[in-house]
Amino acid sequence: MTTNSSLPGVVSDFNSRKFKFWSFLSMFLLVFVHGYNLQERYMQPWTIPEDPFNITTFIEYFLANGIFRFRIPMLFIISGFLYALHDVRPYKQRTRKRLRTLLLPYIIWSALGFAFTWFLEIFPYTRDIVAGSNIVRIDDSRMLLHDYHWYEMLGRWLLIPVPYQLWFIRVLLMYNIAYPAIRWLVTHRIVKWIFFSIAMLMWLGTMGFVLFEGEGLLFFSLGVWMQKNNFNIDGPKRWLNPLWTGVAFILLAATKTVLAFTGQPLLGNAIFPVLIILHKLTIFSGLITAWYGCNGLVTWCMQQKWFVWLTAFSFMIYAVHAPLIAYAIEAVFTVVNQVPHYRLLTFIFLPLTIIAFAVGTGALLRRVWPGLYGVLTGGRGM
Repeated sequence: MTTNSSLPGVVSDFNSRKFKFWSFLSMFLLVFVHGYNLQERYMQPWTIPEDPFNITTFIEYFLANGIFRFRIPMLFIISGFLYALHDVRPYKQRTRKRLRTLLLPYIIWSALGFAFTWFLEIFPYTRDIVAGSNIVRIDDSRMLLHDYHWYEMLGRWLLIPVPYQLWFIRVLLMYNIAYPAIRWLVTHRIVKWIFFSIAMLMWLGTMGFVLFEGEGLLFFSLGVWMQKNNFNIDGPKRWLNPLWTGVAFILLAATKTVLAFTGQPLLGNAIFPVLIILHKLTIFSGLITAWYGCNGLVTWCMQQKWFVWLTAFSFMIYAVHAPLIAYAIEAVFTVVNQVPHYRLLTFIFLPLTIIAFAVGTGALLRRVWPGLYGVLTGGRGM
């Protein structure tokens, strides 16, 4: 999670606005990724959809498991870059601050998501929605929080939150705590090649643990390395031309989508490593295209007062949207499942509705109870 303040004298004013823009847009797009509503909801790079191949399924998979997937690596790079800017501040001081701005919101929002789900389980209709979402399912006999043992409830609260998006905060806090070691690893000539090779393999293999995982480790560390080596974030190298990477970005995402639906009969189990490779190449090309190729969009958006106002609520969008959106999909489908193209319409309009709800809630709370709003957001958007 990045700061909303500008960084004059450290990065250019434009890049300061650019950090804010991509932090907000990443949260905005995250809601659509979690609004993916095909039969196989839990997406991995190698996910094979169970639905027939048509315009609705193509668009949802192409966007949610293709085009939009660069956003988390983007956030980790920005977080690593910005954290590396403040080495002059004492380590203990920065760590204490991160406990307040990351750990405290994590614990609170995890508890709120747990309580919200527990409440829904009290009533038969909403209990079925929770069970159907499979969010809190452990096995076939324990599909609700009410079925948990006490230690499983504790684990849900602290390590595997019901608001599943909080994993980002959990691992980011770990990287912030481990920052001195990460900085040492990425700034020593021989060691950094070994470290980045391991981190790259973890990313390619989609490996990870509860507190450390490949995607975050690679890109947070890359952000630290970029800041420490004065990497040019203003203009791309010739081989990073955003025009060519933009074409590759679209083609890779489209190819991956088509193969996900149609490739298994032709490739058999070999389809899975193919999808993983295409997924990683899509992310890499998407990062370059977004950062270097969208400056005009960044400039226009950050000149609009309404857009700048919206960026203050990035964290509220992030924290509020899940598991609400997963339960809402199930509820909406019971009402609109006879409407033509109901999956695609839900994919478009439900995330927009939840984003509006999150922004409205944040704006109201910031006005009437700013102290609580500051605690819930870790001081962001004040």
